[in-house]
Amino acid sequence: MRIVLKFTIACDPDTAWRALHSPRVVGDLYAPLLQMQPLQPVVLPERWESGDEAAVRLSAFGRMPVGTQLIRIGEREVEEPAGAVRILRDSGIPLTGPLSGLDVWDHQMAVSPQPGRPDRTLWRDRLTFDGPTASLLWPALWATWQARALRVRALAPRWARDPELS
Repeated sequence: MRIVLKFTIACDPDTAWRALHSPRVVGDLYAPLLQMQPLQPVVLPERWESGDEAAVRLSAFGRMPVGTQLIRIGEREVEEPAGAVRILRDSGIPLTGPLSGLDVWDHQMAVSPQPGRPDRTLWRDRLTFDGPTASLLWPALWATWQARALRVRALAPRWARDPELS
């Protein structure tokens, strides 16, 4: 199953790319609905790098355990007619909780300049998932991704003013 989003955000692609590499920013995209806490090591890296792996505990509103997830980071760049597209990929897998019925988890986030507007970013977000419970989880994941898209749009203008992303 697949969820695909495509929209523009009010920051330049370099800023959006830096934001995608920040575990703090990625956690903010799901807040307040979901909160992410590391299992091991005790803290997440300040910046995700290709090859990083981290197990995290997810909780609803910071109180109700939802399960654990392995985050596995990769990145690549592809050339399209409109220019370079940078892609951050989480190919980890849910470990426990309701999402553990999935045996495929491939979340890719792509950023590129919006055509004709180098100060804005074309954001593409694709989640591919499968497994015995995929069809049951699709509505909840679809709703979560819609809320996440609203958060991306709301937070993007602030990212350029965040010195921790530099």
